Amino acid sequence: MTEWSTACLDWRERIVAKRSLIPFDPLFPDEAEAALSVFKSLRIVDVAGQPTFGEACEEYVFDFVRAIFGAYDHESATRLIEEFFLLISKKNIKSTLAAGIMLTALIRNWRHSQELVILAPTREVADNSYKPAAAMVRADEELSDLLHIRDDLKQITHRLTNAVLKVISADSTTSAGKKAGFILVEELWLFGQKANAAAMLQEATGGLISRPEGFVIYITTQSDKPPAGVFKEKMDYARDVRDGKIVDPRFLPVLYEFPEEMVKSKAYLEPANFYVTNPNMGRSVRQDWLERKLAAVLSGQDEEGDTIQTFLAKHLNIEIGMNLRANRWPGADHWTKGRHPELAEIYERSPFDALYALLDRVECATIGGDGGGLDDLWGLTILGREPAEIEVEIEIAGRKSVQKMKRWLSWSHAWCHEGVLIRRKSIASKLRDFEKAGELTIVGDELSDLGSIIELIKLVKERQLLGGVGVDPAGLGEFVDALAAPDIDVTDDNALLRGVPQGFGMMNAIKTTERRLAKGLLQHCGGLLMPWCVSNLKIEPTATAIRATKQVAGDNKIDPAMSLFDAATVMLTNPEPAGFVDVMAMVA
Repeated sequence: MTEWSTACLDWRERIVAKRSLIPFDPLFPDEAEAALSVFKSLRIVDVAGQPTFGEACEEYVFDFVRAIFGAYDHESATRLIEEFFLLISKKNIKSTLAAGIMLTALIRNWRHSQELVILAPTREVADNSYKPAAAMVRADEELSDLLHIRDDLKQITHRLTNAVLKVISADSTTSAGKKAGFILVEELWLFGQKANAAAMLQEATGGLISRPEGFVIYITTQSDKPPAGVFKEKMDYARDVRDGKIVDPRFLPVLYEFPEEMVKSKAYLEPANFYVTNPNMGRSVRQDWLERKLAAVLSGQDEEGDTIQTFLAKHLNIEIGMNLRANRWPGADHWTKGRHPELAEIYERSPFDALYALLDRVECATIGGDGGGLDDLWGLTILGREPAEIEVEIEIAGRKSVQKMKRWLSWSHAWCHEGVLIRRKSIASKLRDFEKAGELTIVGDELSDLGSIIELIKLVKERQLLGGVGVDPAGLGEFVDALAAPDIDVTDDNALLRGVPQGFGMMNAIKTTERRLAKGLLQHCGGLLMPWCVSNLKIEPTATAIRATKQVAGDNKIDPAMSLFDAATVMLTNPEPAGFVDVMAMVA
């Protein structure tokens, strides 16, 4: 029995040294070389001189092709590795490579009436794959006799086996069906932004069940937004297989991305390191072009309107996080390091268990709430103050001193109506990711979100920790009515429900929160939801102050982040825990 591992534990050293990221030889060398011979003979028509793949590509391309076709066991008609994932930077003949691989599969295929599919997210991407494939056939007299091209249908048919290669866009009305034995998915990152992508890909790959000789290949660049949906799922899985965390010898990940230390030190900005994610450097990728492009986006003078965020994602495969925008909230730069190690570990397993653990650690907790209508999220943050003081070094007028201060711990959750998934399709897959992680609750027309929020407030109150509830005063009617219910037991004289000033009135909370993050005086439970919301914050200066708003109007939500500022506003009053008293009284 053949044994192999698709893990590549030394990938960091390999990628810097320009060595292959495929850690094993082809399982069936004869199959690999036979297919590679076909692949190398195909011509790349849109390159000067119309060279063949064999003449125009670096060795990484041939390694990938060998691995795909060399995993096929001719005797059992079974492919031992059937799923492949290639992350590679833009301009590294990605779409042309997809066309060449699928044409090779069409020529090597033995099954009559076989379906081969290139599934693209848009018509434009579909054209990027179909046009070079058709051009390869037209450039070769023998292939023109063997294969029949239908430009109107974007398909190429093998005249002897009647097998057909179809190029299909996800935004067309054509279904990939369940019969395809060979599937190549182009630009998976764009599928990550489609709400129905998971079902679409499941439909497209269903034919592999009855076609053991088949394969599915994902070829993609990095996303120019934080990864989401099926792209994030597949990317996370590919990294875990590569790193040996998941053992799956039937899945081969080939990821051209910078090692973590190079990302942390921003070594990717040094032109000498551009080759790391551009293995076809010097051929389809030009070093001088990348250098000029980087200079243009940094100066804001790029003719195509690209940003540094787009450049890093597309040409260097840098995963977009929270701290790449010029007008970002400064606290975003410190958010990742603000994770409380123990609470974050619990939160990853069960967000609500992390809340209980947080409440066990604090002497007082304030609650912030922010939300809109059915088209928005409802964000809630519970911010706790630890009883013990810690020493912090501060500088005043050039002199350093040590002060003792109490640390804050935060926990957040969000709710949304199911209609948001329909109206905001661009973030639907991301919201589903948050739901799977237990950080977002999606509610129906019964609108159970308010009841859940009240229960969390009661939980804090029953533990005798509640120092106040801060909320946006706009649209509070339903919320105030719920808090006035008899089972909340409003008995004292102190008003714990506070209307938090919005806009520039929140400046103190915004600045205090970011300073506490930087000093380690604010720690949070981590997760997926809040990093996304924090990255969506934009700080706008006014004549005398600042205010927080969205980076992009509409789909990018910030409500849970705003709820943190609401809770901080109340915590800044240094409250002592007390029971609810006069919730109808509000402090403007």
